[in-house]
Amino acid sequence: MTFDGQFSDSLVVDQLDKLSVSFLVHDLEVRRGGCAGNISFGLGQLGLHPVLVGAVGEDFADYRAWLERHGVDCAHIHVSPTRHTARFVCTNDSTMAQIASFYPGAMSEAREIELKPIVDVVGDPAYVLIGPDDPEGMLRHTDECRSRGYRFVADPSQQLAFGDGDLIRQLIDGADILVTNEYETHVIEKKTGWGTDDVQDRVRLQVTTLGADGVRICGRDQELIEVPAAKNVTPVEPTGVGDAFRAGFLAALGWQLSLERAAQVGCVLAAYVVETVGPQEYSFTPEQFVGRVRESYGDAAADEVGAFVS
Repeated sequence: MTFDGQFSDSLVVDQLDKLSVSFLVHDLEVRRGGCAGNISFGLGQLGLHPVLVGAVGEDFADYRAWLERHGVDCAHIHVSPTRHTARFVCTNDSTMAQIASFYPGAMSEAREIELKPIVDVVGDPAYVLIGPDDPEGMLRHTDECRSRGYRFVADPSQQLAFGDGDLIRQLIDGADILVTNEYETHVIEKKTGWGTDDVQDRVRLQVTTLGADGVRICGRDQELIEVPAAKNVTPVEPTGVGDAFRAGFLAALGWQLSLERAAQVGCVLAAYVVETVGPQEYSFTPEQFVGRVRESYGDAAADEVGAFVS
């Protein structure tokens, strides 16, 4: 929501303990989001059929239909009978000050989900990406991946701000891939007490997104790979850009392409998101996507990616 005035005009500093204010907003935008939904949507846009696992409320029906129309398997989502789907509600004023609330709701029931019964139905997973969720649910799914031998991607993201070092260490240790942005990498090292080498001793690959500077990949027995961002991008709004990169990166790994190609596909998908308002408002044809790969990374990259994008 957007408020035309300034919040500060309605606040009396010496009366904040008796605060009771309301703001007349001039617009309301409701957008689909959530890291798991965004990543799954991106994989579906590239022609894959990801399995979405999480906890939602009974108000999820319209969102479920949207995701299923875009290739996402929603058959294994846990539906809470008592809580609404998690949501983020915010109001900005004319100075871009923000008053916001996050309601976790049904997300807290993610800890009740076991992965093995889902795997029994859909088959062994190429990867289990464990994104920001109910912390107990994240721990349960990480532990299950380790004990059952499922390759997992650690993507703690927003939970790094709230988690302590012990939680973060448990979420990362044993991951096949750790994905963070550059700031989150420093948060991990500060809270865990691990240095760069310590982190890389515990994961096979560390993928660090660098915003407009692209992405860096390093790890055990892996030479450093640096991939620039896609070319000719006109940024509009950044929400969901990291999720799109993850979707493109995992899609290319699913196609058995190289790490360099995977990073390139991730960067191109991220470009589509940053050029639109909302994390799931973009679209493209296979020809358009391959054309952007060609424009940014050359003919060889486009030919390899073009054999799979559908």
